[in-house]
Amino acid sequence: QLSLFRLTANRPFSTSHSSVDSEEIKKFQLLAHKWWDEEGEYSALHSMNDIRVPFIRDTLLSMSHNYHLGNPLSGVKILDVGCGGGLLSEPLARLGASVTGIDPLEDNIRTADQHKSFDPVLAKRIQYKSSSLEEIVEESMETFDVIVASEVVEHVADLETFTKCCSQVLKPEGSLFITTINKTQLSYVLGIVVAEKIMGIVPEGTHEWEKFVPLEELEHLLESNGFSVKTVKGMLYNPLWGSWSWMESTSLNYAVHAVKSGAQGPPGPTDAPSETDIQQHSATAGTA
Repeated sequence: QLSLFRLTANRPFSTSHSSVDSEEIKKFQLLAHKWWDEEGEYSALHSMNDIRVPFIRDTLLSMSHNYHLGNPLSGVKILDVGCGGGLLSEPLARLGASVTGIDPLEDNIRTADQHKSFDPVLAKRIQYKSSSLEEIVEESMETFDVIVASEVVEHVADLETFTKCCSQVLKPEGSLFITTINKTQLSYVLGIVVAEKIMGIVPEGTHEWEKFVPLEELEHLLESNGFSVKTVKGMLYNPLWGSWSWMESTSLNYAVHAVKSGAQGPPGPTDAPSETDIQQHSATAGTA
């Protein structure tokens, strides 16, 4: 959730060293109390739940042999990395999941804790921690069935370390869901110039285009760290209606579902193009 994970390359798994960039802390601290204002600065993240929650739910159900009516994600342990004020943690918990939300900004965690306290069911199912990802690696090795990192990787300083940490805290054959912004000319024009400077959809200065993550780079990082990319989908935000939809092109926003390899080790190379390769080729054809 528009969070601020800044992992340090020189001390990748340190638990005694803060990995959070102080400038980004200041930037997001000013907005920490506004997470649950559906008409405010985070309105686009509220409406993103309309597509990202069903995507996570339906993907997990398609992989599961157990179905609990009313609580389809019952028994699933989810880590929400960069949870912000809990905008994604809460709907996942309502589906029955046991959710741990982490964010390095204490004000975000305070907001999230306060909001979940209004619902006794959520209060039991969600645990929030003021922490960066690498700070919980030692205590959480192979703990989670699912990791969600939604609108987070574009704020990460060292994506390689971030990916390794995700792999370490995820159980074998666990799922990783990422949504982020692609690094294209189109994403600069629409994501920075239009969204921030002209329309004010997100606060100016929220994103740095240089830190946007090209899809190919993310896929390579995931594959080289023991993940198999299963699904890639393009996402489009309509500012006039305040709504999100799926689309073929990944040149703006995109969602990725990847699965950590089982205990037998990372999958070997294959000569045949994967379904994701085919999807990606068709999705990016003719885009910026």
